[in-house]
Formats: sequence, C-alpha cells, structure tokens
Amino acid sequence: MTIAMHPNPSKVDQLLRIAAREELLPRFARGFSQASRQMKLDGSLLTEADLAMNARLREELARYWPDIGFLSEEAPMEEQRDLLRAPPPLFWCLDPLDGTSNFAAGLPFFAVSLALIEEGRSILGVIHDPIRNESFVAAKGQGTTCNGKRLILEAANIPLESSIALVNFKHLDAQLALRLMQFPPYGSQRNYGASALEWAWLAAGRGHIALHGGQWIWDVAAGSLIFTEAGGVCTTLDGGEFLNLTLDPCSVIAARDDALFMAWRDWLG
Repeated sequence: MTIAMHPNPSKVDQLLRIAAREELLPRFARGFSQASRQMKLDGSLLTEADLAMNARLREELARYWPDIGFLSEEAPMEEQRDLLRAPPPLFWCLDPLDGTSNFAAGLPFFAVSLALIEEGRSILGVIHDPIRNESFVAAKGQGTTCNGKRLILEAANIPLESSIALVNFKHLDAQLALRLMQFPPYGSQRNYGASALEWAWLAAGRGHIALHGGQWIWDVAAGSLIFTEAGGVCTTLDGGEFLNLTLDPCSVIAARDDALFMAWRDWLG
C-alpha cells in the first residue's frame, strides 16, 4: 500500500468521534449494573461498551479499508497471537475503551485509541476523549493536533522536583515503587487510570513526565506517536523501543523535553 492510499486522518477521527458519541456516551450517562460487567482472564474489566465499540469500529474500518489488518484489545487472544505471529504490512491497533474501570465507575476519564501500524511502526494515531470532545491526531512526520490545533511541546525549563508526574505504580518493580513513594523526585503525582488519555494529555502539556511499568501494544501504539510528534521523548526503562509486535507488556518512561527526560532517567537509574 502506497502513502497515497493510507487512510485520511480526518476520516479516521470522524469515525471514532461518531462511534464514541453513539456507543459510549449513552451507556456512560445511564450507568452500569453488575450484570453488564465481566472480568477478563488478566483481571481487567470488560463491559458491553467495550464490546459494542469494538464491533462497530471493526466493521466500519473494514468497510472503508478492507485490505488493512485488525488487532484489538478485545479480540480473542488466539486471534491476537495469530496476527502478531505473522503481522500484515499494515494493520489497525485498537483499544475501543481505554479506562474501562473509570467508565464503569462513572469516572469521566476514558478514551478510544486507534493506531495504524506499518512494518512495525505507528504511522497514524488517533485518541478521542468523548467527555471533553477532544481528538488528538498524529501522522508520522506531520506533527500532532488537538481538534485541529497544532500541539508543540516547548521546553518546560523547570527542575525535576517541580514537575507533575503521571505515574502508575501497579506494574512497577516493588523496590522502585517504594523508592518513588519514599523519596519522590517530582513535585506532584497523578494517575488517571487511562493510558491513552495520559499520553494525549502529556502531548498537550498537561503534565511533564510519566512512568508506567507495563503497557500493551494497544496502550502505546497511538499515544506514543501522538506524544513524540508533539515533541516529547519516551523509551522503555532500559532505554529501548517499546512498540514490539508481541503480547508482552513493556515499561514506559517519558518526558516533555530532553532535559527533563535525562533528569528523570538518571534518577530512575
């Protein structure tokens, strides 16, 4: 598939906006009963909203771009494994509802995240936040926008100890988590419970640094592109690239500029 045949980012954004408005917002407004929830094998929550969004977007993406493969967090595990064992040159990577636990609890922190991956690299990323009606869109080499406005991260010019950190302790090494709690190197810490939103908000300058001990491919594929195209810096804790075509989670360390990234990485060791 040539560059000219790649999906138009605005069209992809439109599909996500409409689907989220019609599938997610009505369900969020009326709340959930216990019967509408179930637990997956990995212990995470699954709701009818996840499944409805997944089914709708899978159908619509296939209708418009039938030759592009499809990987989703909510696909059967064997289907996920089969695709990643022999990945097509171009495929979608979808998290139909990131922040499911927030969604089910009535907390307004969730999003839909979609990336287009070509030859193992994200070339298009869209994260839509239906509560705030914000769409973060990035195409490789073309920068990042929020609702059409260009996002450019400038140097924060602050020391690490003045930074706002987005840190998820759940998957961190116990010793590192304890050190962070006892001797926090940042000014304050947040965890919104939705990886996609955190990537997008970092790209918008709503935070300075981030750390996560375990994100899956659908957690990072769109968000990391959106963040780096805005000017942010990110790697794994050991300095490697984290978009690997496997079902293994990876660590994430991120900062809005080089100086903060180096200070954050040095503190983490």
